[in-house]
Amino acid sequence: MDYSLADAEQLRLAVGRFVRRVRSADTMPAGQAAVLGHLRRDGPLAIVALAEREGVRHQTMARTVKLLTDQGLVEVGPDPVDRRRVVVTLSAAGSARLDDEQANRADWIAQAVQAQLTAQERAVLRRFPAVLEKLIADDN
Repeated sequence: MDYSLADAEQLRLAVGRFVRRVRSADTMPAGQAAVLGHLRRDGPLAIVALAEREGVRHQTMARTVKLLTDQGLVEVGPDPVDRRRVVVTLSAAGSARLDDEQANRADWIAQAVQAQLTAQERAVLRRFPAVLEKLIADDN
């Protein structure tokens, strides 16, 4: 094996530290940003579906949704199929806030790459997204 378990562990640790460092530039709690992301990707969802996606209890997600609603980032309304359920929808303000969070992360990365890496390292780094996408492809 030319890629050892030790190599894999080093990669895992580095990616984890990188993600945590990038997220430290966020201006909203990760759980709230995650909910907005689910709504953008999947469309309107019931609170129970959001709770399942995030691995939290219904009550916890209901509190998160309330905070997002109070900020105008999501809208809640009855499910058209089952009126006993509440459906959460991403608002225009929520979409804009999510765009801002993603832009902040990308800006932090771009500035760090430009300031700290050589031209050769930047060239190698440009290949990383495609390489990582291969690792997470569904056909593995």
